[in-house]
Amino acid sequence: MTISLFSGQGSQYPGMGKDILEAYPHTKELYTIASDIMGKDMMKVCFDSAPEELSQTINAQPAILLTSLVCISAAFARASQTGKQFVFDGVAGHSLGEYAALTISGMVSLEDVFTLIKARAEAMEAATREQKGGMAAIMKIAPETVAEVCEKANNYVAAVNYNSPVQTVIAGTPEGIAEVSEIFAEMKARVVPLNVAGAFHSKLMQSAADRFYETAKGITFLKPNKKYYSNVTGGELTDFSDMASLLAKHIVSPVRFTSELAQMQASGADTFLEFGPGKTLTGLVKKTLSGVTAMNIENMETLEKADVIYG
Repeated sequence: MTISLFSGQGSQYPGMGKDILEAYPHTKELYTIASDIMGKDMMKVCFDSAPEELSQTINAQPAILLTSLVCISAAFARASQTGKQFVFDGVAGHSLGEYAALTISGMVSLEDVFTLIKARAEAMEAATREQKGGMAAIMKIAPETVAEVCEKANNYVAAVNYNSPVQTVIAGTPEGIAEVSEIFAEMKARVVPLNVAGAFHSKLMQSAADRFYETAKGITFLKPNKKYYSNVTGGELTDFSDMASLLAKHIVSPVRFTSELAQMQASGADTFLEFGPGKTLTGLVKKTLSGVTAMNIENMETLEKADVIYG
């Protein structure tokens, strides 16, 4: 059983996807659609932006989504060229990556997914200006301990990304992050501040969730044609009756990625392919699950290495 995974925010880098576009010109259509919806030249954003510009929420979210879709489109094309098949059984994304999963599972159109991500990115960027916040990755300590320390803090901070048994990301006010970082350092945990603009997946993003919902409620969502795993529930999603509310909740809810991986493996998943910039999710799979194959596809080199997965 094969699962397609999609990269989250923070994985972006200038030039991502460029060699795939050059090798597979048909993917230019994706850039055209994205540019029309976003109101900016997404080729320039992905290929020519300075790292600081690309890391801005308003640019990073559509750029990563676009690159993820380009990468999986190339995988389908390469399989067709070689007379093989690229078949997968389920999809999942980490945070922002859920929007590529929505698209590839057939739940939303390309036009609608970029409409959603434009609203999401704008709402989240506005929220970061209204409420200062930050995030940090806590390494080498149990997720339960991380959550307990955060719950006892005097200033607001919460465990928001359950990435692996040894990596949990926290989000909160600058004061909250500083308060618990000292405690984690005393516990010999490794604390890595993240270069993000706000406290994503925490209650500090509630205004963003509310704004985003106004757009999401006007989008038509279909039932997926693949198993769809949700960060919010931490497992396979089966109720698709109110996706607008679920996606709004997603903005202020923890990412339960380790729970998703556990359920996927319990259902028979043994191969995980990450599409999009970087290989963060590939690493998380390897740290969390044993006896599985995990690889990333982000450029022509990794696309060619992944030939082994074609049937």
